[in-house]
Amino acid sequence: MYPRAKMAQTKEENPEVESWEEVILIYNSALKEMNTKLEILNEEFKHVHSYNPIEHISSRLKSSEGIVKKLKKHEREVNIENMVKYVNDIAGVRIICSFTSAIYNIADMITNQSDLTILSVKDYVQQPKDSGYQSYHMIIGVPVYLSDRIVEAKVELQIRTVAMDFWASLEHKINYKFEGKVPDYIRADLVENAFMIRELDSRMEKLNDEVNKINIE
Repeated sequence: MYPRAKMAQTKEENPEVESWEEVILIYNSALKEMNTKLEILNEEFKHVHSYNPIEHISSRLKSSEGIVKKLKKHEREVNIENMVKYVNDIAGVRIICSFTSAIYNIADMITNQSDLTILSVKDYVQQPKDSGYQSYHMIIGVPVYLSDRIVEAKVELQIRTVAMDFWASLEHKINYKFEGKVPDYIRADLVENAFMIRELDSRMEKLNDEVNKINIE
């Protein structure tokens, strides 16, 4: 069993964000800070362990249409206050790594950053969704230092292996093509392939461990 990230104490609510332009500024800044932090942690891990746990990182801001759709789905009034309070994935970072163990190494490194607040964790690696989806999700409170105040912006992290990401990308395309009404036989194939990916990740990690043992000897 892999260790789970420890939950930090939630900070007090931020001062009100008053405009869409300010939302973009704050969440863009949070993404920049998070990306820089991850790059530094990856370089440090390489220095200490001679191994890069992160294959690549991608980030994005949710579109205004996506934010409105999410608020309406949860029957929330569409305004700036509700966007900031209830939409946790306005800013998103996806971290792709080679092996399952690296997912937890990365999560631990992030958890140990004293300036970040771990707001929530969902481990879909140990407990995949019924669809077969696997990924490790964290909602992080990232401090953004403005000229007159500090604003904590929420950033969603998705940490997964290359194989998990390949599966998730295909599932997303299939759901989009069928507008969420995927035929049962295709859903069944997706679930079966998710189990195969889980097995592949396990076998590849064991193989990597064997190679590392030989190098040490």
